[in-house]
Parts: sequence; structure tokens; C-alpha cells
Amino acid sequence: MSGTNDRSAPRTAVVVGAGMVGLSTAWFLQERGVEVTVVDRDAVAAGASWGNAGWISPGLSIPLPEPSVLRYGLRSLLDRNAPLYVPVRVDVGLWSFLLRFAAHCTMRSWRRSMRGFIPVNSQCLDAYDQLAEAGIAAPTVEAPIMAAFEKRAQAADLRHELALIRDSGQDIGFAELTGEELRERMPQVSERVETAIRLDGQRYVDPGAYTRALGEAVEKRGGTVRGAFTVTGIRPEGGAIAVRSSAGERVLGDVVVLAAGSWVTGLARRLGVRTRVQAGRGYSFTVPTDQPVPGPLYLPAVRVACTPYQGKLRVAGTMEFRGPDDPLDRDRIAAIIASARPLTQGVSWEERSDEWVGPRPVTPDGLPLIGATKAPGVYVAGGHGMWGLTLGPVTGRLLAEEIVTGRRPEALAAFDPLR
Repeated sequence: MSGTNDRSAPRTAVVVGAGMVGLSTAWFLQERGVEVTVVDRDAVAAGASWGNAGWISPGLSIPLPEPSVLRYGLRSLLDRNAPLYVPVRVDVGLWSFLLRFAAHCTMRSWRRSMRGFIPVNSQCLDAYDQLAEAGIAAPTVEAPIMAAFEKRAQAADLRHELALIRDSGQDIGFAELTGEELRERMPQVSERVETAIRLDGQRYVDPGAYTRALGEAVEKRGGTVRGAFTVTGIRPEGGAIAVRSSAGERVLGDVVVLAAGSWVTGLARRLGVRTRVQAGRGYSFTVPTDQPVPGPLYLPAVRVACTPYQGKLRVAGTMEFRGPDDPLDRDRIAAIIASARPLTQGVSWEERSDEWVGPRPVTPDGLPLIGATKAPGVYVAGGHGMWGLTLGPVTGRLLAEEIVTGRRPEALAAFDPLR
């Protein structure tokens, strides 16, 4: 696509990926009258859309590369218990990605990228509201994110980050609390916590339930959702575009959207997309608590996110740069527990369930890839890093607009997949 409106709108689309981004794109394409088929190598919400912390947090949806991340990463490079973990092995692609990531860890790069996030962050809750008004069954819950710190000095980094976000033009409300004030609101916080920062205007969901509800909505509107469909090729065929599977099946559409998360690079590279999408794997599990959990809890010093989940507490953490299909490493779960336990109380750490690892799609500059590739009619929607749940619906709404009208929304200006 050239970005001009010089062709008729597509009537059919194939979306590769049944996670939050892919299903959102499918739903908003249906809103514009396009018949959709969604295919996935596994099933609906089988990847990062199931196991993440469930935060809808436009206030924290920011570029991942920045100077403090680089400093932190260098300190923890060889520490297997650090929240950021890079295995020491010969992997040319991974180390090339990390070098490019490090090159973007400057304040100049962060500010430039942050300006790109602001237009989509400002629309993300509205996109969720549109889905709710249309009858998506799973609820979103409004609640502040409580960031807790063992020592008051540790809060300086988050204060500085929030100031930078505000200075960039993004609206975010926050206030400081004492440890005692936080414990009155959140009994899961231990006596060791001295101070906290409350981030207002955020929400959370049960991410798996929400993504499944979105998939069901796509099907109820006449769409097809197919699992166990591993895409091996995309090519023009008879005036349409054929998406072929490893089993020799094919699905045809006027347009194709690649929303395959951390697996997008293998397909998109052939379509002129040079930016590598690397799996930044996150871990999560569920634990019972003595008392109900009132809302999300963030432990910034140890990079752990906690969320109410099915009457218990979902605990998520780690950024592990390994292959997307590598097995779960139980040492990573043990490291999350060891870091979070001193700051919490009334949590039954040994009774955990739902242990999970999944790949979050990370780009070197921290910006998603959203838009047209060099192949006519083929688009990419991926590379959202930790913000796929937050930005999934607004990504789908804006990309559907581009696909159907042929005009690229200004809000997607920073996310050109061919940059």
C-alpha cells in the first residue's frame, strides 16, 4: 500500500495471530465490513495474551530502551537471578539485537519514541470502551496501580520517569503515599515498604478471559478462528493473497495482517521489514492470598507486577531474552519469589499454580511495527513489547482504518514497519 486511496476496499482479510493485537484487528476490520479469518499456530490467547499481568496502563506505555535500562542491564548481564536475563551463548541475531537496543538507550531516542506513543496512549481506553459498548463480555476494572518501595530513595527513578512522561505531553496523575497508607488500602504489602506512588487512571483485566471473549465476538460476527495453523508462506495467488500452513493448507484473503507476536520476524523479513522482533520472555504464576487483593501492585525495584486474578494474585516478572519456544526455567520463578517475598505478606508462595512463560515481542527502538509492508496488501501489527494488551484494541482500530481507507492515520506515524 502506498498510503493513497487509489483502490477499492478489501472484502476479505486473513489475520495471522489470535492474540490481543490480532483479534482486535480482526474485530475492527469487521466493524468496517470486512470478512475475516484468523489463524494461529496454537489457539486463541495461547501466548503472551494469556499469561501477562493484565494491566491496561496507558500511563506506563512508554519506550523500553532508555538510559537506566541500559545501566541496569549491564549490571545484571551475568546474574541469573536478575529480572533482566540474557543467557551467555553464541547467538549472532540476539547480540545484534541487543547492540541496536543499547544504541537506542539515550534520552534523545527515548523522547523521540515517546512522542510516537502519546497519540495511541491517548486513544487506548476509548478503544476498550468501544469494545465494551459493542458487548464484549469480559470486564475491564478501573483501579490505580500502586508502586511500592522498600526505601523512599528507591522511588526517585519512578518519580523521574513520571516527570519525563508528563514533560513529553502525556497526561498521567499520581500521588505519593506512606507505607502505612498503602497497607491500609492493600494488605498484601509488608511492613518493609516505606513509601509508594499511586498511578491513577489505569485499568486491569483477566487477560486470557478478555482475549477469549474477543475471539468469541469475532466468531459471532461471522468470522472464522482457526488454531493449529502454522504459517509457512504468504504469496499472491489468483488476485488474492494465499496464507499457507505447514500442513499444506491455505487460506485466501484480499489482505493479510501479520500479528504473530515474537514469531513475526521470520515472515515479515521477506516482506521488507528489517526491524528484528526479539522474544523478551516474561514469567507468571498465580498464588492464593489471605485477604482479597484490591488492585494492581507494582514492585519497581525488582520489576515484579501483581494483579487480582480469579480470586487470587497473579505475579509476573522477568525480561528474559531467549528463543520464544525455549522451555520454562524454574530458576526464574524462584528468583521472582525471592525478590517479591520480603515486600509482601499474606501470600501463599508455595501454593502457586498456572506457572507460565511467554514471549513478549520487543523491537530495538521500543516502537511497535504497525502498517503496510512492501508486499501489496500485506500488513504487520506487532512488536508492542510489554504493551500489547494495553495497545491491542487501539492498534486494531487504527490499522483497520488504514487497510480499508488506504490512508495512514497520523497516530501511526512513528510505527512504520519499513523504518
